[in-house]
Amino acid sequence: MSTQPTVILVHGAFADSASWNGVIADLTGRGFPVIAAANPLRGLAADAASVKALAQSVDGPVVLVGHSYGGAVISNAAVDQANVKALVYIAGFLPEQGESALELSNKFPGSTLGDTLRTVAQPDGNTDFYVRQELFRNQFAADVPADQAALMAATQRPVTEAALTEGSGAPAWHTVPAWSLIPTGDKNIPPAAQHFMAQRANATVVEVPDASHAVLVSQPATVATLIATAAA
Repeated sequence: MSTQPTVILVHGAFADSASWNGVIADLTGRGFPVIAAANPLRGLAADAASVKALAQSVDGPVVLVGHSYGGAVISNAAVDQANVKALVYIAGFLPEQGESALELSNKFPGSTLGDTLRTVAQPDGNTDFYVRQELFRNQFAADVPADQAALMAATQRPVTEAALTEGSGAPAWHTVPAWSLIPTGDKNIPPAAQHFMAQRANATVVEVPDASHAVLVSQPATVATLIATAAA
């Protein structure tokens, strides 16, 4: 039985659990039990409840890791969850109570995501957002090989407009230690916004020069090393 904390990885919008594959391989090589959660991307409170239930099912300490919108999810999922020992944000949102992902991404200039989106109306009245496949690599994964970025574009999971505009509950980073990895070439969440959120949360920050929003795919060893540091 492993003595290491279990790492739960939470993907963000326009991605899926496979986006963590390189990170998973690295972490399991270091002896960490790993679970890549299937983030529903339907609504912040509901998504957080799903991840919280997963964390509650784990015996022993947990490190929650969130990419992009997944950062908002782990901020809410870890509230009153005693076995969560650390929060790690990978190009992620660290919202304060009442803030939404959309609000935070627009707080500082630099995001070009809005111009790349394709919308699909859903029968329940909600709207799904996708990144247009022909624009995906430049917007989301500029430092990922073209063939791999094309696969990511084709398999991306949509996020609802409701999820991106729903305000956060009181976040766990007020009481749980936080780490934030900030890719300076991020075109989805401006690095200035990520620094603002990380500083406010008193997070330990690691910058990755020129890396894209998909830094978990392009530089998995760097991401895994930060997670291992947070888990220590």
